[in-house]
Amino acid sequence: MELSCKIEYALLALMALADGFGQDEPVQISQIAQEQAIPDRYLEQLLAVLRRANLVRSQRGAKGGYFLARSPWQINLFQVWQCLEGEAPVANPADTPERMVIRQVWQETQQATQVIWQGYTLKDLCQQRDNLRRRDLMYYI
Repeated sequence: MELSCKIEYALLALMALADGFGQDEPVQISQIAQEQAIPDRYLEQLLAVLRRANLVRSQRGAKGGYFLARSPWQINLFQVWQCLEGEAPVANPADTPERMVIRQVWQETQQATQVIWQGYTLKDLCQQRDNLRRRDLMYYI
């Protein structure tokens, strides 16, 4: 299993918004796109989906942009995944026993992933990133 670009880009954008949480100025799409190497148009579409899911809010105008709709510690990763990927496929009554077994294993995998993703928040991601940045700093005299 791989992390989709959609989820990865959304999390990168949300982390950028989490960095600006509590500030009066919104974070502009162009800033996030440039810092995270995300195509502008794709980022616009992702942020629109996140806005409809009430994870971010937007401000229009020349100084417009995006804010987190809630505190970074109140948004868990599963909420992001769920709003972008939706629900897992449901078994079809016409499925063969082989397909049913495969789908059952896939559902168990998704449930385990859901538990893990619910345990992490945007704040956790930002803290882990900051710890990595501090660890990677080299001091020169």
